[in-house]
Amino acid sequence: MLKILAVAACYYVAGRLGLVSQVDVEGVVVTPIWPPTGVSVAALLVLGVGVWPGIALGCFLVIASITTPEFTVLVNVAGSTVAPLCSFLLLRRIGFRLDISRLRDGLALVFLGGLGAMLISATTGAGLQVLTGDLDSGEFWAVWLAWWVGDAMGVLLVTPLLLLVVGAGELDWGRRWPEAVCLGAVALVLVPLAAFASTSLLFLVYPLVIWAALRFQLAGSMMCALYASVLTTYSANTTSGAFLGLSDVDTMVKLQAFNGATALTALLLSSLVTEQIATRRSVENACGELQELLDHLAAGETPPETPPRHIAAPAPGPRSPRPRAPG
Repeated sequence: MLKILAVAACYYVAGRLGLVSQVDVEGVVVTPIWPPTGVSVAALLVLGVGVWPGIALGCFLVIASITTPEFTVLVNVAGSTVAPLCSFLLLRRIGFRLDISRLRDGLALVFLGGLGAMLISATTGAGLQVLTGDLDSGEFWAVWLAWWVGDAMGVLLVTPLLLLVVGAGELDWGRRWPEAVCLGAVALVLVPLAAFASTSLLFLVYPLVIWAALRFQLAGSMMCALYASVLTTYSANTTSGAFLGLSDVDTMVKLQAFNGATALTALLLSSLVTEQIATRRSVENACGELQELLDHLAAGETPPETPPRHIAAPAPGPRSPRPRAPG
């Protein structure tokens, strides 16, 4: 029960934070990044499927905080609960690792946990708007797309960081902390410049994300990606910088394209680098063990981890009579 209440509280807090960056698309309020989906998937992966009532309770509390709950709210709650559950089941089915140490883990989180499973919540939410008459059928796809990408971005940007917080990944950067400080300083200057410059300079973020992924893997790349996405979303909400003079739909399309490309670059590149580092360490360990084995064999010694083989004595057979000495 405590776990369920904790998940509900985290979902509610993440939902209130997500509502700060809301955008109006065809008269429907959507969010470019919906953090509760990332909280939900991370909670299911870490705590297990039994905490799903906390997701439903948190979703209901978020809706109740912005509007008077009606019977149709249950449909939204169901869609927002089933989508993370499907994400969890799909990831568990393929053997997803919480540290995202393989490329297949990054691909699974993007295409199964994020883009695939969040089709449920987007279809449920936008479809309910059409059924209740709050949205025309011709405006369905614009709202559906914005809803879907916002939910998926929550999984791609928030879930990896939460998995790192609970200790699923490694943060051993060794003696590279001066480089980490330098990366943080560059990010503090470069990302606001790219987000708020009157000339579109958003492409300057990608070298920064690549640098973070190559040197600091998942932790560095995802923190840079989330920082860039938050500032760019704020720039879009205030229609400043690269989004100056754009319509609401154009702003949403440009913003979601940037957020999606940034998250994909950070997640997939960091998982690929982590997998290559693990492979190199395995090869180095195997070479070390082989060298130790060869050294022992050259010295004529028994390898330390190789148990001596005992040859079993033959089973005793019938004894032949001894010949007696003459005389």
